Amino acid sequence: MKWGTSAWSEQNGTLPRNGCAQEVPVFVQAAGVRRSGSARRGGQASAWPHPQRAFPICHDRRPNAPRNQGTRAASSQSVTPDRLDRPRKSCQAGGGSARRGRRSGRSEVEDIQTIEPADALGPVAALADQVATGLIGHEHLVERLAIALLAGGHVLIEGPPGLAKTRAVKRLAAGLAGSFARIQCTPDLMPSDMTGTQVFRPDSGRFDFLPGPLFHELVLVDEINRAPPKVQSALLEAMAEAQVTAGGVTRKLPDPFMVVATQNSIEHEGTFPLPEAQLDRFLLHLNLSLPGAEVERAILDLVEQEDRAPPVPPAHRLGAGAIHAARAAVARVTLAPALKDFIVRLVVATREAQGTPLEGLVEHPVSPRGTLALAASVRARAALRGRDYGLPEDVEALAADALSHRMIPSWRATSEGLGARDLVARLLDHVRPW
Repeated sequence: MKWGTSAWSEQNGTLPRNGCAQEVPVFVQAAGVRRSGSARRGGQASAWPHPQRAFPICHDRRPNAPRNQGTRAASSQSVTPDRLDRPRKSCQAGGGSARRGRRSGRSEVEDIQTIEPADALGPVAALADQVATGLIGHEHLVERLAIALLAGGHVLIEGPPGLAKTRAVKRLAAGLAGSFARIQCTPDLMPSDMTGTQVFRPDSGRFDFLPGPLFHELVLVDEINRAPPKVQSALLEAMAEAQVTAGGVTRKLPDPFMVVATQNSIEHEGTFPLPEAQLDRFLLHLNLSLPGAEVERAILDLVEQEDRAPPVPPAHRLGAGAIHAARAAVARVTLAPALKDFIVRLVVATREAQGTPLEGLVEHPVSPRGTLALAASVRARAALRGRDYGLPEDVEALAADALSHRMIPSWRATSEGLGARDLVARLLDHVRPW
């Protein structure tokens, strides 16, 4: 899988500049705006099953485009939801820029500007490729880690032992210039072992604060469900507000700050289930499964290769400034009103399940934090794939990872063998983007 710069050009690894996209999908409102040309006279707008929703139209923005390819040509095409994921066609660098503001005979829509990854998203895409080289069959995991890094969130990785959960986080840490700390959770762990403690200095006769491992930019909380609830609660303030209160003093954590926690999905002896408030702090919850024979064979070859020649540390590491620049680019990703409505309807459907396929299957619905988490993840995924606008496919791809851990199935759902991810799948079948 290619991210960021690689998603656009296989030749030089750069994105096309503004105006170099031959086909740029944009969202226009089917009702409530002034339109001209064939779009006003009907066309696909009248044939669209939900005229109050937004729908995509492709305009040819090339400087040398024929003059007769305006709104009439665009609206004569079949506009369906499956056209939303049409890839942009890149052109050679040096093409003309889009002529903004010249909309004679066209719908009143805003131009979609391409993201420039050279200074922002390019380093994050390179980091994702670097992490993926040491993980076989975990493209999904690598992309989700990059999404969380861009969105400023935390990740919970769950799966059987031996699936490279810890290895993935350590490879991510190797590509970051910031500090890294690992907390190995045990039943006798104390909250001060994570947040820090007051140490008495006999020479000065005063107490000094000794920061704990949470005062690092990337923190791996390994086997988090082996820590007692008192220790798990110590993470709530840190993950939600990026600060720690100890000894009556509140101290800010580094920026950026990211927690990646792992837990074993098989062994439950001596473990403590994570409370709902703790789960809600994670942006994404990933479930890993055992690999197939082909992937496992490739893993064997990779381990043998690393035993003969240990991997070389990366020459360049991603610093805080590069992460902040990438996050600023992600913040400029546009979510159309119809896409925001889709996200909200998905979350609200977990609360108003009467008369839906989820009726009687949800004990605790998704909170508004789930809405914010899904929207932030959609922006980050779109940016990683070289877009500055979100699509319904982004929502559908991330819904299970962003919402399942915030939802508690009822006893009826459990008796029917349905988990939270099964409920999200039913939700996506019931709530459609348009």
